[in-house]
Amino acid sequence: MKKQAGFTMVEFMVAMGITLLIFAAAVGAITSTMRSNQNVALTADLNDNLRASLNLVRQDIVLAGEGIPAGGISIPTGAGITINRPGPVALKFQQPFLPALSLGTAVGPTVPILVRVGVAPGGGAPSDMVTLIYQDNTWDSNPADNKLTALDSAPITRAAVGATPACNGNITPAGDAVTFDINCVDLSKARVPVQPGDLFMFSNINGTALQTVTSIAGQVVSFASNPGVDKFGLNQTGAAQGTIVQLQTAGTYPPITASRIWMISYYLDIATDPKHYRLVRQVNFNPTQPVAEIIEGLQLTYNFVDANVPPTIFANSTTVPAGLTENNIRSVNLFLGARANAPSGSNSAYIRDNMKTQISIRSLAYFNKYN
Repeated sequence: MKKQAGFTMVEFMVAMGITLLIFAAAVGAITSTMRSNQNVALTADLNDNLRASLNLVRQDIVLAGEGIPAGGISIPTGAGITINRPGPVALKFQQPFLPALSLGTAVGPTVPILVRVGVAPGGGAPSDMVTLIYQDNTWDSNPADNKLTALDSAPITRAAVGATPACNGNITPAGDAVTFDINCVDLSKARVPVQPGDLFMFSNINGTALQTVTSIAGQVVSFASNPGVDKFGLNQTGAAQGTIVQLQTAGTYPPITASRIWMISYYLDIATDPKHYRLVRQVNFNPTQPVAEIIEGLQLTYNFVDANVPPTIFANSTTVPAGLTENNIRSVNLFLGARANAPSGSNSAYIRDNMKTQISIRSLAYFNKYN
């Protein structure tokens, strides 16, 4: 018989072994590449959220105090009076002045640290929050273009704007409503419409006062003492001081100007979606707006400078040093930490990263210490 050609069983097993080794190596390489790609995507998403958060918080902190008196804005003061502060828990502002920036060390939620899938989260420390105020920068200051005429410097009672015209607005004796002169301030042309819950600062030679808008009807803006709408509790005209009534002289208002004020609060929200923590931004008492997801760390420290010559610097403070106020803050140290949106790697661990920066508060950092 003619001899048959082919492979022996030994040759076949050797070939299969080599093929399996090559296949295993290829699968390992593909798996490694997929994990690397996943890590890159998770890290990029993590850093995008960190950068977005840092940039927005920094932008608002830089503006803190813009258009605000150096000592802050007077708020109602008296026995039993409290002024509510937006935030993750029930907070109050200290009296008698509302500063450009209010500290919130360790008043935010404690964020449990999730290390990997299958391991219960634990540890963590209370996060911080921060509340700041600045003058509305969305109003147009050019009366010639038929847009809103500078509410950030809009006279309410008769007062010259340059030489002419004079503004003939009116404030009720009780201070619960203001009528704007449409020839000076047309509220209907506001880029951001005036709405209940907005804050107005009134100032004249007698001082400042802050009021909460409760309703708008044409050119009339009301500031009723209604806890359901005045969530701050600012419209307490019966208070001993710090209200719009105290801006009168012998029952009449000297020339007075009005400014809309933005109050911005930042803090962490871990309740809306416990699996995806997020940094939120709240304007006044309006509903919060998410800034970024997967942010699990918000810490702020403050650099204070006193009025001595040479000045004493209190760096990285978490509270107001003795003898100073929030008005002595010159810069803020911001730390943000984030966790990847999903676990990665064979051990199902989470990638983490953080960003830090120092922010000068423009309206507090630059001043003439000899004035």
